[in-house]
Amino acid sequence: MERSKFIKRFVTFVTSLSKMSRVMIWRILDLIALILGSIISYIIFTDIIVMNNVHWALFIVLTTVTYNIVSHKFKLANRIARYHNMTDFIVLFVVQSVSIVLTGLLMSLILTNFSFRFVVVTALFSAIITAFYRIAWRGIYSYRIALYNKNEHTKNVLLIGAGDGGSMFVRNFNRNPENLNIVGIIDNDANKHGTSLGGVLVLGDESVIEKMVYDYDVDEVILTVPSLESTDYERILVMMNELDVPVYKMPPVEQVIQGKYQTNESKKIQISDLLGREEITLDESQILDEIEGKVILITGAGGSIGSEIARQVAKYNPMQIILLGHGENSIYLIHRELLSDPDKSTQFIPVITDVQDYDAILKVFKQYQPDIVYHAAAHKHVPLMEVNPIEALNNNVWGSYNVARAVDAAGIPKMVMISTDKAVNPPNVMGATKRIAELLVIGMNQQSNSIFCAVRFGNVLGSRGSVIPVFEQQINEGGPITVTDFRMTRYFMTIPEASRLVIFAGAHAEGSEVFVLNMGEPVKILDLAKKMILLSGHNEHEIGIVESGIRPGEKLYEELLTREELVDKQLDDNIFIGQVIDQPIEETLEFVESLKNLSHNDMKKTVIQYANDSHKN
Repeated sequence: MERSKFIKRFVTFVTSLSKMSRVMIWRILDLIALILGSIISYIIFTDIIVMNNVHWALFIVLTTVTYNIVSHKFKLANRIARYHNMTDFIVLFVVQSVSIVLTGLLMSLILTNFSFRFVVVTALFSAIITAFYRIAWRGIYSYRIALYNKNEHTKNVLLIGAGDGGSMFVRNFNRNPENLNIVGIIDNDANKHGTSLGGVLVLGDESVIEKMVYDYDVDEVILTVPSLESTDYERILVMMNELDVPVYKMPPVEQVIQGKYQTNESKKIQISDLLGREEITLDESQILDEIEGKVILITGAGGSIGSEIARQVAKYNPMQIILLGHGENSIYLIHRELLSDPDKSTQFIPVITDVQDYDAILKVFKQYQPDIVYHAAAHKHVPLMEVNPIEALNNNVWGSYNVARAVDAAGIPKMVMISTDKAVNPPNVMGATKRIAELLVIGMNQQSNSIFCAVRFGNVLGSRGSVIPVFEQQINEGGPITVTDFRMTRYFMTIPEASRLVIFAGAHAEGSEVFVLNMGEPVKILDLAKKMILLSGHNEHEIGIVESGIRPGEKLYEELLTREELVDKQLDDNIFIGQVIDQPIEETLEFVESLKNLSHNDMKKTVIQYANDSHKN
């Protein structure tokens, strides 16, 4: 027992040494190896060569001097022993051999009959002893990891992927092994089986996962493959759900570079990983000139889209970002988050006001004189707006028009309105009001020197209006998941994608455009529900799916552009440009004014009819 405690204390002491202490120890140990090697060689050749104790001592002194010079040249002391690979051992052998040979040459100038056999044997034994030290050092660190494995807070982890991602993960893990114990790596490449990454063995392919989970009492699996197909994610999730082991993934390299994650951290697998749609990246080279040093104002800045626009814009070092919103708590949260980055020179200004108040909006615009306004404030819940059509009209239509008028009155160069695919041939109040808002905002190009454009996209994964949070809640409650119609499909994109599209559109807008991102193929909501059940660690027998019937105002299929809006123009392979059909803004305003005298139901019907007719004029 006492011996075990001593070993633990010794291991803890050795592995907690500072870098300077470790360098000093390695210099001393390497010199001891040289001395021991020469002693062994001296003993072996004592009856063969002519060399007295003085000459031997001189050889040791000269070897010490030359070794220090050569090892400093090769920065040998900076090579950390617990990460040594074959290349490091070769360098170590070369440094020692060169040092000993140089010493031998110097000795041959002093002693004409000096034996080079003595030099060769000294080099050989010194290398063996030094390699033993290095391997023992690695063993100490391996033992330390094993000790942490006995800690109740440490998890046994199985990695999948022995490529560059796995190598990077293990390398960073070795520097901080306190929370995890990597029991092994799985890879389908048979050539890697039996090899090791940073001391972690590649155990086999996916066929041995179940055995490894039981043999090593695995707590979680981490995917260390930077990019996987959605089918691969699903296959592994199904396998691990049956074994009741959670699955995570290592973060993308770009997020590690940005400092959001450490390489040895893990992330949850997201629904976007299972949808089979690769996230689109845009050429951001022109965005820097558009944003850097400018004043940017975002309405609805506390919402899921508005707050992400703020995060994305902040990367391009604007002078100020005005965070305008009606809900004080959401504005407070995004403001506090943005202020938490000490490296940002951007000034973040929270403004609490309502887009329905034109005078207040105009006052803010004149005070801060933004260069670009991103208008994200809107009501987006389809069923909710069906029973609150007046609020939808006031916020989505009049609010958008107030922002556009204030842009014009304050002489602001550009406004980008965030719209929706539900504005195309809308059967509901929300989509209809967004369509009318498009007509008013785009119509401002007819009478203003400012540039007005709109951006349309489909459902945004993780946004407050998305079906994802609803499904998550239903799964947490034990089900069933309710899908309104099993035939229903929707386009999906991520919040960062949507936000980048808005900024990208603003950088390229010339006026009157509707920018649309290539969102790939639409996704069946039924398939989405199944994937979310899989992601939760359950199966369809545990969490059922029921069809509840289409709600008022819902469509089976969404569109991004009408045939009439299509133009033969696009920014690149992923950005399409539509042209809103010109309609005199006075005509649209006259129609909106006429709604004031209509009843609740008549107003709904009239708004929807007008929005649909506007696509055909």
